[in-house]
Amino acid sequence: MGRVVVVGSGPNGLSAAVRLARAGHEVRVLEMSERIGGGTRTSELTLPGLLHDDCSAFHPTGVLSPAFEDLSLEDFGLRWLWPEIEMAHPLDDGSAGLLYRDIDRTAEALGADGAAWKQVFGPIARHFGKVADDALKPVVSLPRHPFTLTGFGLRAAWPATVLARRFSTPQAKGLFAGVAAHQLGRLGGPLTSAIAVMLIAAGHADGWPVAEGGSRAITDALAAALASYGGTIETGHEVTDFAEVAGADAVLLSTTPQAAARIVGDRLPRRVARAYRRYRYGPGVHRVEMAIRGDVPWTNPECGKAGTVHLGGTIDEIVAAERDIVRGRLPRRPFVLVGQQYLADPSRSRDGINPLWAYAHVPFGSRDATEELMGQLERFAPGVSSQIVATHVRDTAAMETYNPNYVGGDIAAGANDARQVIFRPRPAANPYETGVPGVYLCSSATPPSAGVHGMCGWNAAAAALEYLAR
Repeated sequence: MGRVVVVGSGPNGLSAAVRLARAGHEVRVLEMSERIGGGTRTSELTLPGLLHDDCSAFHPTGVLSPAFEDLSLEDFGLRWLWPEIEMAHPLDDGSAGLLYRDIDRTAEALGADGAAWKQVFGPIARHFGKVADDALKPVVSLPRHPFTLTGFGLRAAWPATVLARRFSTPQAKGLFAGVAAHQLGRLGGPLTSAIAVMLIAAGHADGWPVAEGGSRAITDALAAALASYGGTIETGHEVTDFAEVAGADAVLLSTTPQAAARIVGDRLPRRVARAYRRYRYGPGVHRVEMAIRGDVPWTNPECGKAGTVHLGGTIDEIVAAERDIVRGRLPRRPFVLVGQQYLADPSRSRDGINPLWAYAHVPFGSRDATEELMGQLERFAPGVSSQIVATHVRDTAAMETYNPNYVGGDIAAGANDARQVIFRPRPAANPYETGVPGVYLCSSATPPSAGVHGMCGWNAAAAALEYLAR
């Protein structure tokens, strides 16, 4: 039995810890914050009793995660809940693109673009379990389902602006572009369709659910699983020097590459240290949490049934806004994501007051963007400001303070250009290895990147298990 230390208690760190503890190793997790969870914390940010997800909120890859499925997190208290409509994308004329879990219902709502929508996303959604099995591993790994993965790759490789030409209506184009914008960056480059194809197909395969009681329920379940296998967690313990963990047989770091370089220090090979220090970040987010009386007065009533609402207007507006933030300019109308988790999980609300979750895409390290965010919300839900009874704001600096892995407010944990999508965090046969025997990087800076699926830690733990078995 080996002694293992995991630094960081987000879903990746905990997934790694549980896998290693289940294999019989003595595992200790060290968390710098007083609360576990990383990006999956839930807090009473506006009013007592009102539950807001601090960052991650909807979990299309979580409900289908091979790691979470293998760990049977439902046995440790995790319960998924779904809204009536997974996602909505309103337009100025009062219409909206609507993503239902049922692809046939989605196609029917999209009218003229229904057949094209099913042609693009249907084959991936039907075999999404196989797609996830391969897509949630490093790009350079040998696929278990090559034909299914090829179908995904033929769609994912296109620039989002090109794949969007398969659709003719503003509703379908906007619906697709809004999901593509989740990558936080330009939409005209290669591989920029990947995240949209993945998330839309996941939505049709098993929806965009929320965790009952807030996203913290995911890490609470992981922590309970870890405890069941004898693992421990210490909060309020920041690791700044490798000497603090040097006695372990294996160390997994759920940190930024730069933080890993600081912790491991001169032990890192020079080429690895150089790559970690040069790791690049993308645009950030500006968050405004709201406590609102009643429901949001959307101009399109169907948006009031959707767990997630994308506010960006037409595809041309979204493309222009994402281009601006990459160039360091705050758009007058930024792309905004709104979360109405309480529709699926009423336990988050209190006495007719509901928690509304929203963030805008902004430049790296940007200034306050509350006015721009609220402008987009009022654009599609006029009068909503009069219903707000309390707010909580986090700019990009506050996002990094909340979670140091969100450098400059980048919740994607790294720029999603083609090079870093393929070679993240550096070109290597095993991207989790640091070059120091027994030391691994397992944060969202490693494949398969951001998202609450635990697969970065799960994959890194597999590498650590091989090392410990020698």
